[in-house]
Amino acid sequence: MARKFIYIGIIPLFMIGIWFATTTFSGVSHPPPTSAPKKPTVDSQKILVMGVGDIMLGSNYPSEHLLPPKDGVELLKEATPLLQSADIAFGNLEGVLMTGKGVPKHCQDEKHCYVFKSPDHYVHHLSAAGIDVVSIANNHTGDFGQKGREHTVEVLKKEGLFFAGHIEYPYSLFERKGVRYGFCAFAPNQGTMSVNDTDRAIDLISRLKDSCDILIVSMHIGAEGTKYNHVTRKQEIFLGENRGDPYHFARLVIDAGADIVFGHGPHVVRAVDLYKGRFIAYSLGNFATYGTINVSGINGYAPLVAVEMDRNGRFLRGKIHSFIQYKGSGPKADGLKHAAKEIRRLSSQDIPESVLEIDSVGMIKIK
Repeated sequence: MARKFIYIGIIPLFMIGIWFATTTFSGVSHPPPTSAPKKPTVDSQKILVMGVGDIMLGSNYPSEHLLPPKDGVELLKEATPLLQSADIAFGNLEGVLMTGKGVPKHCQDEKHCYVFKSPDHYVHHLSAAGIDVVSIANNHTGDFGQKGREHTVEVLKKEGLFFAGHIEYPYSLFERKGVRYGFCAFAPNQGTMSVNDTDRAIDLISRLKDSCDILIVSMHIGAEGTKYNHVTRKQEIFLGENRGDPYHFARLVIDAGADIVFGHGPHVVRAVDLYKGRFIAYSLGNFATYGTINVSGINGYAPLVAVEMDRNGRFLRGKIHSFIQYKGSGPKADGLKHAAKEIRRLSSQDIPESVLEIDSVGMIKIK
């Protein structure tokens, strides 16, 4: 059953209303907000936010034979108890939700062309597992053109899931248990809020931060594949495309007001970090990617990262729950803790100055 929230996306603070009323995104105006209640007084409340990487529960294109057994009902079964225990659980939605045929995108390089389209009702699998909010900013959100984008949005709205990342839908604001959340998502791809337009990203986040207690940012960023599991602190180019600079983008959005940053896109895990007391996961890798996405070796490491923070968004502690994917399955609990050990190794190598400490089972604390 989908979780029920109170939408406050149309009532952020007055200044946000002025900005959105006068700002357009590719010719599409965001609905102008009006006003919002005052921000609640900060208290000792602890908030548990969980994040996972790419989710694509099976594609009915080009054939329904690519869909999982039992119609995908059991793909997220092992992760569901954890996801349902979170105050907010996040994932990156790769591809579109559309039962109908649609017209797939044309790829210039067929060797690197992947097209994903899941049936409408697969959205129930997400909400039933405990997912609350998804990014629709990635390189597969346009796999079936504008029709696919619009249909995906309608399916998510109907299910009560929150989302952001299209130019037309740059943010979501919502409330749960008296805590007000904001969510923004960015990618280097056409039709999405761009990771490479940092001025626009900073402007959006800075205008949202005062209307929520916790501001979550998603970034689909960085080169793809097993050769690209390190944080380089540079712009990353992949297949001739500028895929952004994960290290500096994460810091820019935290400077602007973000409280937690979840990265994805490389299809492998990367390091985690802490900046100004705010948690960063540079890439959460694949989580539930059934079908044609490679899950061999480190591509199959599927972490579920749990972050406990205070009402101000400051990191308190965390844990990397290790799952693993094998061909033809969803994420399975991994007693050998491959994901946690890999993130620990990469964090030590790539961010040696970090104040975070990760133990062998995935517990994260400040040194």
